[in-house]
Amino acid sequence: MAFLVSLSPLSPLQGARPHSESECTWRISSRDGERVLQLDTYGSPQRKDVGTISQSIQLDETRAAELVAILRSAFPSIS
Repeated sequence: MAFLVSLSPLSPLQGARPHSESECTWRISSRDGERVLQLDTYGSPQRKDVGTISQSIQLDETRAAELVAILRSAFPSIS
């Protein structure tokens, strides 16, 4: 699991292959008494332990606001 402390841009990858598709669930949780958004992704159906969480990330309100700004920049039609 990862608690995000920063979001930094990188240059686009040239020739990167597409990632495999994954399911994602989210929940509201807390960390040190503060509200956090947790996103959990799951492995592919071919994975040994089907249905188990592969990665989890948590965002506090500050990181969530940064992510909203990044999403609006990447996808200008989002209001």
